[in-house]
Amino acid sequence: MARAIRAARRGELIVTEPEFAPGSVERVKLNDVRASLAVLAIFALLPNTASAQSAAPGATVDLPPIVVTTTQKSPQAKVKKNAATKKSAGPSQAEPAADPELISGGDESQSALTATEQATKSLEKIPGGTDVVGRQDMPVGVNASLQQALAYVPGVVVQSFFGSNDQPRLQIRGSGLQQNPSERGTLVLQDGLPINRADGSYIVGFADPKSAEFVEIYRGYTANRLGATVLGGAINFVSPTGVTAPGAEVSVEGGSFGHFATSVAAGAQQGNVDAHASVSFAQRDGYREHNESERTNVNINVGARVNENINTRLFFGYTDLGFDVVGPISRAMMEKDPTQICLGPPSCTGPNVKRDDPRRDAEQFRIGSRTSARYGANLFDVALGYTYTDDSFTFPISGGVRDTDGGDFTTVLRYAYAPDASRALPLFEITGQYAIGSADRRYYLNNRGKKGALVGDSEFDSSTLSINAGFNIPLTDRLTLSPSVAYSYATRDNDDLYTDPTRPYMMFSGANVVTGTRPFVDTSYDRSYSGWSPSVALSYELARDQSVFVAASRSFEPPTQDDLIATINGNPNGSAGATGAAVFATPDLKAQTATTLEGGWKGRNGLLAWSAIAYYSWVHDELVSLRDASGVALGAVNADRTTHFGVEIGGAVDVTRDINVRLAYTYQDFRFDDDVLYGDNRLAGAPNHVVNAALRYTLTPGFWVESEVNWMPGWTPVDNANLLFNNPYVVVNLRSQYALNDNLSLYGEVLNVFDETYASATLIVEQAPNPAQAVFLPGDGRAFIGGMKARF
Repeated sequence: MARAIRAARRGELIVTEPEFAPGSVERVKLNDVRASLAVLAIFALLPNTASAQSAAPGATVDLPPIVVTTTQKSPQAKVKKNAATKKSAGPSQAEPAADPELISGGDESQSALTATEQATKSLEKIPGGTDVVGRQDMPVGVNASLQQALAYVPGVVVQSFFGSNDQPRLQIRGSGLQQNPSERGTLVLQDGLPINRADGSYIVGFADPKSAEFVEIYRGYTANRLGATVLGGAINFVSPTGVTAPGAEVSVEGGSFGHFATSVAAGAQQGNVDAHASVSFAQRDGYREHNESERTNVNINVGARVNENINTRLFFGYTDLGFDVVGPISRAMMEKDPTQICLGPPSCTGPNVKRDDPRRDAEQFRIGSRTSARYGANLFDVALGYTYTDDSFTFPISGGVRDTDGGDFTTVLRYAYAPDASRALPLFEITGQYAIGSADRRYYLNNRGKKGALVGDSEFDSSTLSINAGFNIPLTDRLTLSPSVAYSYATRDNDDLYTDPTRPYMMFSGANVVTGTRPFVDTSYDRSYSGWSPSVALSYELARDQSVFVAASRSFEPPTQDDLIATINGNPNGSAGATGAAVFATPDLKAQTATTLEGGWKGRNGLLAWSAIAYYSWVHDELVSLRDASGVALGAVNADRTTHFGVEIGGAVDVTRDINVRLAYTYQDFRFDDDVLYGDNRLAGAPNHVVNAALRYTLTPGFWVESEVNWMPGWTPVDNANLLFNNPYVVVNLRSQYALNDNLSLYGEVLNVFDETYASATLIVEQAPNPAQAVFLPGDGRAFIGGMKARF
């Protein structure tokens, strides 16, 4: 079936482009933006008289039968910000003139709630680690990074690699921690449909938090109901609709390091139909040498109420992402000049960035639909999606140039039975998700930043089936038992199409280039994985908005194609195969499994909201991606036994009417368990402590200032041998916004106020005996950003 899909993709999905001057990338991007703006203009002309695509239990695509819009308040009207009404541990950062939709209909307890608040109410009742981050909780800028957007979600750690939102390391509870870059371990969704490919891999830079109305975070086993087959969890970016975000909004900003970003969004509703569209563009010269990036993002959705029982919504998305891979440097180089790049041995034990010109250019098209039907207590939900991804990744010479393009289909079927409308969770729910896709991948030599000779040619076929069924059984008015079970089945196939009897390699030796060949070894494989993931949770409602829970669960995570095949035997001056006979490694990996115990206390009371959760996971066959001392890939392996222990604490409090404080603290202790090589060493790359805190002061209605502290107080191992560590650091940021009137506001921020020199992330390697190794990725220096936002 996957081969049929690939044939259809090659023969039918033909895109006819207008003619442009040869090499005129700017003309292509300009026309993309023009087309997007034309769509926005059409939506803006619709009369301004759907619910968002939440993945919360029992959520639908309902268009509310009754829509009550609040009267827009002027900046002179003081609005009380109560921590108990917030869905996450953070103060509102929305414009003072914000005009939220209040939705009524159905359950009386859901009346006068925004779509964000409805999702929050459902997720808070789940016995596990969940959060909702609304737009008002995110930094006010156009191009807020994933790290900034999720800073106040405990248990989610995002470390910037190159600045901006290009390729951060995202990990939840350590899942996918050791990948460089992050390409698995988290299910990433846009409106309930995966950005991940069918094998579970994803490009983290496709996630755009500022295009979302709110973001749902499911940690651990709570993501199983979404079709997740990972230890960490899932993140769902929920788009605004014509109901939740009517009118038009234009933003523009600029700042240090050549930063420029702009966005336009418009939404409207007419009768039973609504539509919303947004387009954004951002570019940046970067803090360091060889650090340019650009990004274009388009999202469109159209919703309709077919009748009183059936609602449907269509989605279209496009992301064009490009960025230079600036690469690591040594600690001594960072302390001397953090903006410089590694030029390879002998001056730097790492890749020669100037010669190899590493860069990534990736595009993804997304189209999907979701239809819900509600008949009394019965909810039926069907979602269909297709993504096409074109990814060109120029690694340093050791990895070569990797071109991958392919399409993936996803089907999601869900049924929920909710006889008691007063309860946020359905009594019974079953979800089935099936993803199938194929991709063509070609490997080339990196010859001074250009494609050299072909090294490999593969066709990947992948499929993942996940079925989850669970109950939420009220044992008493306060006590609820939530058992569930998930079954997953995955296939990973590779057909090696390379036809030559040898594979080429090359190596730089001073000013000379040495070339040669290695015997062809077939890399084809045909793998399948299956597993059961049961869970049981018990929750007790202490008060109306307070609950405690305990849960035990199993998780199952099959490897991705990138785990199953990797280039090896390269070095900073030589391609794969330069130092050994093998060019590729195709390890026979097992699926990663874990047993987790967790418990916590969540609630809100007056001016205070909080969440405190602790978990302990016994992991078997953890998927670990290994690299040598210079960062060259060694391939993936299964660690026999590891343990993951963590504490996740978040809170927000209104100290006074004008002062709000929020805090997120994450503790992580991830270790090998009596490993043959590493004993009980810490897993590299996981900081022990992550602290984010912010204090906001509202000086006058419409004018606030905020100070923020990002603190890594512990030493983080760079290598699994625990020989080299990243230093602790503290970064202070300042932000402010001022509303000139109901429609226009100005904002600004100063990032890294004290110009701290620090490594925001590191490469993760097997052993780092040499402290002069290039493994540190410097964070940005002091930056100033200012912008303007207008609403109509």
